[in-house]
Amino acid sequence: MKIPPEDFRWYVAFHDEGNHPHIHMIAWSTKPNQAYLSKDGIRQIKSTLTNQIFRQELLHVYEQKSKSRDELVAEARKAMQEKKRLRPLLSQQKEFRQIKNAVIKEAEHIRMNRISFEDEEMQDDGERISTYDMSYECQDLQSVANDDRFPLEERDEAAEQLEQLAEDGDAYAQYIIGTAYRNGGLLIPDTVKAQKLLERAAEQDLDAAQYALGKLYLSDDADIHDSAKGIYWLKRSADNGNDFAAYRLGKEYLSDKNVPKDASTAAEYLRQAANNGNAYAQYLLGKLTLMGEGVPKDMDAAYEWFAAARDNGHTYAEFFMKRMERGEQEPPSVLLSATRLLYHMGNIFRDNAPAPAATGVQIDRKRLAQLRQKRVALGHKPDDHELEQQQGYSMQFR
Repeated sequence: MKIPPEDFRWYVAFHDEGNHPHIHMIAWSTKPNQAYLSKDGIRQIKSTLTNQIFRQELLHVYEQKSKSRDELVAEARKAMQEKKRLRPLLSQQKEFRQIKNAVIKEAEHIRMNRISFEDEEMQDDGERISTYDMSYECQDLQSVANDDRFPLEERDEAAEQLEQLAEDGDAYAQYIIGTAYRNGGLLIPDTVKAQKLLERAAEQDLDAAQYALGKLYLSDDADIHDSAKGIYWLKRSADNGNDFAAYRLGKEYLSDKNVPKDASTAAEYLRQAANNGNAYAQYLLGKLTLMGEGVPKDMDAAYEWFAAARDNGHTYAEFFMKRMERGEQEPPSVLLSATRLLYHMGNIFRDNAPAPAATGVQIDRKRLAQLRQKRVALGHKPDDHELEQQQGYSMQFR
């Protein structure tokens, strides 16, 4: 409120009204016309009061919600496994309405010359951070805060110490706490705090923080959204080698939502990500090359990009390759449309097919991690008998 402490006065009245206890607070200055409140000041007061008054209650609410959600998922899976699969006539299956809708949607894509992305199932690894440059203190605190086997009080204390590390300038702690405030869980969601912490980490050239900050600015949050800043930080992240930031920029320059459409610029960013093995960038670049959007039209080059995407796990690319191998000569827009329809139909049949019987030894991830730790304790190297990815993770308190 911009009032010096020596001039500040306040009075609080507490009203205990059954299920609606509340307080009234009056604050003023002994000098007239000295105090004023800005929009940001009001937000800070509300945030501080909320965090202090309801902190413990909300932490337990989040913990209970997480437990209830896990129980619900487990019960749903059990029910689905026990339920007999009913097989109505093919013409009566509601899933075939999806084909009709897909036909209409693809016809509209052709009419408007829009580009679709088919990346709903993409695992976004752009926010993964390597532990190699992280301090041991930061690693230990993150491990405790993220491990629900520890009591809530200990996890909360670890989070507070991480916040102190962030305040002292540790870029990794700033990123970890920033994403925790963005996602919620152990910490009460606060996009304003998330933005400030991520920005401090991004300014220290942490590419994952730059990528997360760019996405935050491009989100639908009215208090945060800023298209220019979002594109700026995505570019900074891409310049630092983040393939997912480059892929996201390629999409932005094709979608004409947060930045004017520019297929040539989109192709440049997609090529950057594609050359580093990003399957979705390879797939999208193949489509642009097939259509001659932003790059010269080249069927052979398009096929090579689709093949690279297929080899990196992008199953959709295989549909393009098979149709091109058969020598089908439809215009690119029709080929794209027909390929997407075939893919949608394939997914419908796959989703409604009987689940294959389990064979071999089944093992969950936690058990696998325990076995790996035991193998290391016995003197084996972590990469014995298997190829492991570079160690890294994205911080999400639960």
